[in-house]
Amino acid sequence: MAVVRIYRGSMLLGVVEIEEGVPILELAEDADIEIPRSCTSGNCGTCMARLVSGSVPMPDPLPPGLDDYLVEQGAILTCIGVPDGDCEIDLIAPL
Repeated sequence: MAVVRIYRGSMLLGVVEIEEGVPILELAEDADIEIPRSCTSGNCGTCMARLVSGSVPMPDPLPPGLDDYLVEQGAILTCIGVPDGDCEIDLIAPL
């Protein structure tokens, strides 16, 4: 069973089981973990988080809500980010 561990800084907010093809934002909502959001399509960047470990591929080209320099700092968009396996994210985004 692969999981996503969701943190806010050093505080663990929860652990959610990965479902194939389901973005992190939806997984978190199902576990009553609130992630700020607006567009839910990768355009606004409101749901940005920092990938601490694991793999959450982002599309190429990047959507408007994400820039290359942010990706280099570990940024992902949880509304479109589908984890490849176990991962940890921090809701404090790299800005």
